[in-house]
Amino acid sequence: LAVNWPCGARSRMLRAHLGELGSAFGMRNLSVSGRLARFSLGMISTLLQLVLVTVAQADAPWPDPERFRAAIEAFEREDRKAAPPSGAIVGTGSSSMRFWSVGDRFERDLSPLTVINRGFGGSVIHDVETFLEPLVLKHQPRAALIYEGDNDVAEGVPVHDILASYDRVQTRLDQLPAPPRVYWLAVKPSLARWSLWPLMLAVNNGLKERASRHPRITFVDVATPMLNEQGTPREDIFIADGLHMNAKGYDLWRDALRPILLQTELEFERAP
Repeated sequence: LAVNWPCGARSRMLRAHLGELGSAFGMRNLSVSGRLARFSLGMISTLLQLVLVTVAQADAPWPDPERFRAAIEAFEREDRKAAPPSGAIVGTGSSSMRFWSVGDRFERDLSPLTVINRGFGGSVIHDVETFLEPLVLKHQPRAALIYEGDNDVAEGVPVHDILASYDRVQTRLDQLPAPPRVYWLAVKPSLARWSLWPLMLAVNNGLKERASRHPRITFVDVATPMLNEQGTPREDIFIADGLHMNAKGYDLWRDALRPILLQTELEFERAP
């Protein structure tokens, strides 16, 4: 299959996406033509959709973090009214993290651990990087939960840029006097964004590989339980938009994360 590449930045981005897809499917060392030959017809169809999206978007920059300034200031006002405890577990990330806090479910699902939810819908990892101080650092957490990558891929941000932002966040956490343990939640599959799953899987593979080399990072696979026996997203775990999870979806996240957190964090909860 011959590919007539556009020129310039778009060409570089398309080639980067093909490389990222190849990494996700174990084809890092194959040529572009070799990678395409290894794809099933279904994956070729998905790839072509991604190419069309990329051509339309060209080089997608990070969204402007200042769009969340009001949300961050709202968190700060809440903190002034009732200061959260230091040494807790802080969860931050996009709407999947934020909606987990509805009805205090986040606290109930992870009880008896002391947790703080600082999710802000529509965010990407670069937003967490920008506002890491008010979101996480100010709370002097013993651990942090981070869920990003979902909107990042949907915005057209290349996988290597997403992972680089994760790396910068981690570097800042590592530089704290008491570096927290960090739990990276896998980018979730969804009905609405299933065509982007190969790129999301590449992000997950990158996060998992990094976690395997870092003593304080745990990669939590919340994604696999969301797939059915055919390897596609379960239809019963999303609300009508096909993107955000319903109670059944959060049951899966609870069951994937809670045992890991309790095993590591409970002893620190009991500390005086």
